Amino acid sequence: MSRATVLTGRVLSFNGDPSVDGAQAISFWERGTVVIEDGLISAIGEDLSLPDTVQITDYGDHLICAGFVDGHAHYPQINVIASYGAQLLEWLSTYTFPEELRFSDPAIARAASGLFLDEHLKNGFTTAAVYCTSHPVSVDAFFTEASERNLRMIAGKVLMDRHAPEGLLDSAQSGYDQSQALIDRWHGRGRNLYAITPRFAPTSSPAQLELAGALFKNSEGVYLQSHVSENVDEIAWVRDLFPDAKSYLDVYAKMGLLGSRALYGHGIHFSDEEIRMAAETGTGIVHCPTSNLFIGSGLFQYQKLRAAGVPLALGTDVGGGSSFSPFATMKAAYEISQLRGVSLPPEDLFYAASLGSAKTLSLGDRIGRVAVGYEADLTVLDLGSTPLIRNRMKSAESLRDQLFAQIILADDRAIRATYAGGDLMYNRRK
Repeated sequence: MSRATVLTGRVLSFNGDPSVDGAQAISFWERGTVVIEDGLISAIGEDLSLPDTVQITDYGDHLICAGFVDGHAHYPQINVIASYGAQLLEWLSTYTFPEELRFSDPAIARAASGLFLDEHLKNGFTTAAVYCTSHPVSVDAFFTEASERNLRMIAGKVLMDRHAPEGLLDSAQSGYDQSQALIDRWHGRGRNLYAITPRFAPTSSPAQLELAGALFKNSEGVYLQSHVSENVDEIAWVRDLFPDAKSYLDVYAKMGLLGSRALYGHGIHFSDEEIRMAAETGTGIVHCPTSNLFIGSGLFQYQKLRAAGVPLALGTDVGGGSSFSPFATMKAAYEISQLRGVSLPPEDLFYAASLGSAKTLSLGDRIGRVAVGYEADLTVLDLGSTPLIRNRMKSAESLRDQLFAQIILADDRAIRATYAGGDLMYNRRK
């Protein structure tokens, strides 16, 4: 115990989905203590008996909660975030593909990886599902930087064998071979997890998708990530390219690319049949609200998919998205639901950004909670980080009200500290 890390402050954790389990889904300690040993949470509660030799970091009125989880992000696009005036297909050709061509250079990949991960930590994220480029060195760079920061990250080489610039193309076989080599090199090494990553159906031939499905089936514990039903023109293109498929999601179903540990970004324009297919197969759909608004893709049917039992996560989508902030992401999700006639409660949104996303990433038994035995990935929130928020908090009469004020008004200044595996990886005061 003398070598333990001990944090005190207000402590918030989720035990389940508040929309299902109600008040029992939330654990809150007004004056809580979190004990960390060997990278795991070993004790939590109030009035814990601790030896006098233990050094305590007291965060006072700040809120200690689980690290945020980003279910969908493109680290190579960090250099083109906030680029003007394009929807999805034009965005790819104008910004994404030209930028990703540069990532055959290991130095460029390392620099972008480091900045991406530092921005995530600065915003309280401790886990993300990340797209690299089609260059294997982009994956090596990312996992090297993630390992140095002791972060639990999911990432993979993008597979593209058609409809992209020559310098980004692989082949069905080379993409398979390179992915297998990267799985062997990185999956399960430290806190790294690998994701087989076809960018989306239009840039992969049927042969490539079939090989991706075989690799997914035969690789224990490996993830699959791609995009689906983001943009109306994209959906029409998929219909032309795969005329035998019943729907966009059915393209992936026919290739063996659905199921647990399969993650699909967007899913905005799903039919009822696609919603049913995602729910029955346990396929995760990642809502990327700032991106959906920024590049004009559409309004996600959050409540409809949740009611159908589809596993859901939240994602920043950088750079189609417009912010690294979990607060901006939750705010945009709230606003999109408002436009669909549903007011999402703030505790539901905080759950979605932590344990909910962790469960969708098949990591709900390891991260996303402040609970004994869980990995000590924690974020400390300053609930009065700006004068405006401090003023608003004077009239906040409940935890729900306090959380909602953060969602609407907070930014990276609200992140007081971020811990990964028990190590302090970001400290705002320094």
